[in-house]
Amino acid sequence: MKKKFFTLAALSLCMTLAVAQTINLPAPNKSKKTATVMEALATRHSERSFSAQKLTDQELSDLLWAACGKNREDGKLTAPTAMNRQEIRVFVFTDSKVSEYLPQTNQLRQVATGDHRDIVAGRQEFAKSAPVSLVIVADMDKFKSNDQRAHTMVSVDAGIVCQNINIYCEAVGLVTVPRATMDHDAIRKLLGLNENQIPLLNNPVGYKAK
Repeated sequence: MKKKFFTLAALSLCMTLAVAQTINLPAPNKSKKTATVMEALATRHSERSFSAQKLTDQELSDLLWAACGKNREDGKLTAPTAMNRQEIRVFVFTDSKVSEYLPQTNQLRQVATGDHRDIVAGRQEFAKSAPVSLVIVADMDKFKSNDQRAHTMVSVDAGIVCQNINIYCEAVGLVTVPRATMDHDAIRKLLGLNENQIPLLNNPVGYKAK
């Protein structure tokens, strides 16, 4: 009986450590050749068909840095936020795990194992085929206010991150579509969000299906 108890305890500890894993991403390649801003704006479009090709760690790092990465020594980000609250959090869903992007350290903190892209897709099946889905969460606890104006401001901030993703993808040959549809309750439960942490938008990202 004791042996069984210790075996279960060890298994539980291993699972906890696996979920708590934090990994370093490659440094974002800020000098990579891309389309110009004007070219990306001229061709920006939403795409709902994705190939099975996965993103490399370097591609993922560049994508996340463009979304809301640290771009100055004072800790400010590529995506501005109201009063510099930095209340927008980005979660990365892949076929094997879910992680939170940590912009100040350019790391991924694993929060769940397994493929949970279906809860991001919600009723729209096509979104499950993207190798990566980015979920944009507004953390009202960081914003330190919860009135209507605060909700408007965090929605704007989330939209800025979303547009960074859209334009970056267009510039480097990836495809995406901005979405608000998702299983909000399931995402809250999986990510351990409280009532003040709100999933607002998501972007499935990948290469265009041929």
